[in-house]
Formats: sequence, C-alpha cells, structure tokens
Amino acid sequence: MASSCYITFPTIYNAIRAESLLKKRAYPFKMVPVPRSISSSCGTALRCDCSDLFSVKSILVQSDLELEAFYKLEEEGLKKSRVEELFFDE
Repeated sequence: MASSCYITFPTIYNAIRAESLLKKRAYPFKMVPVPRSISSSCGTALRCDCSDLFSVKSILVQSDLELEAFYKLEEEGLKKSRVEELFFDE
C-alpha cells in the first residue's frame, strides 16, 4: 500500500508561498490538487514523503506560513484509500 502525506492551506497564496520556500530546500515535494478523499472542495495541497512531513512543517511554520491541516493518504489500487488526519503538538 503506497502512502503520501499532504498539507492543505487556507488560501492559494499560502500554497504558492510554501512552494517558493521549499524550492530552496532539499525536500522532494509536489503541489497537487487536493485529493477528493481529503476534501471535495477544490484547492491546492503539498504532497511529500511522510518521512519528511515534520521537517517540511517546521520550515513552513518558522516562515510564519498559515497551514490548514495535515493528512496521510494510503492508497491501494485505483478505488481503495484510507485518509488519516495528522495532528502535531506545537
């Protein structure tokens, strides 16, 4: 089962700013549409390796970037998926 972690943002401005900040770092990431299994509303999310999520979150928070939520999405085949919302202590 493949899994990826996603960060969602309250506005597209925050998503674009996050992309700009992370391009200067060594973390692999991709800006993608928010998966339907996370939210039915349209928007942009940052997808990264789950092993990098805490470090990526730290970079964005230190830059005073407003974040919405964190998710781990496990996919098996084309139709089955499991979403887990992740929480961090500040």
